[in-house]
Amino acid sequence: MLPRAAALAPGASPGPGRRSPPPAGLEEEEQPLRGRAMASGGAESVPRRVEAAGPQAEAAEEPEGDPGGGSRRWGAQHAGARELAELYSPVAGVITADFLSGLFHWGADTWGSVELPIVGKAFIRPFREHHIDPTAITRHDFIETNGDNCFMTLVPLANMAYKFVSFSPEALHETCPWECYVFALIIFITMTNQIHKWSHTYFGLPRWVIFLQDWHVILPRKHHRIHHVSPHETYFCITTGWLNYPLEKIRFWRCLENIIQAVTGEKPRADDMKWAQKIK
Repeated sequence: MLPRAAALAPGASPGPGRRSPPPAGLEEEEQPLRGRAMASGGAESVPRRVEAAGPQAEAAEEPEGDPGGGSRRWGAQHAGARELAELYSPVAGVITADFLSGLFHWGADTWGSVELPIVGKAFIRPFREHHIDPTAITRHDFIETNGDNCFMTLVPLANMAYKFVSFSPEALHETCPWECYVFALIIFITMTNQIHKWSHTYFGLPRWVIFLQDWHVILPRKHHRIHHVSPHETYFCITTGWLNYPLEKIRFWRCLENIIQAVTGEKPRADDMKWAQKIK
């Protein structure tokens, strides 16, 4: 029996049921390819699976920020957005604390009465007395000045401490911008009354406090004097005072007072005026 290579003439058909031999040289090239495919454990099927998975798998495999790909280059998960959040979230916390101090101060100065049960004596009366004797706060000790605010921030601080000791480093990294915001907010809320006390203290202040006041990091003394001009209707923010000027320019407090007066019929600072006349 003749060998297979010699059994067929060049260009002749092998007949039904038989495969044509590969062209010369092709069989030698296929052998290394088969060997590599077998050595890789069938890796040649991977492209078929990726191709079958569709465009979603291709998009998932594209690196973030690839100029040639369709990956997202904006949003909260973008690296640049996270860096900005980590950088500015403490500043946002300080601004929020300043606004909340102004909102609470405005509400206690503008509405309510000293005769109200519980709230009147505990919260409203100190604000009325402060307008009569602004320097009385300087005679309060640290506990009397800051005790209420410290008590309010105990629960959020305890929650942050629990997260710090129980969460994984990866989870802490994910929540870092938010936690920095909350921490700055808590610290400045805690120190609001102390900062307010310093704004009424004209003798014996530490140099670092005067430095922070002069650079408007905390509420300056001259800045807070504007609020203590009767009828005490402006510059309510007493943590840093950063928001006093912009809120005054847009007439924020005046608009709120007009809305509440239109709805309830109550006149702003009516009790404050009565209290001042009664003391005199």
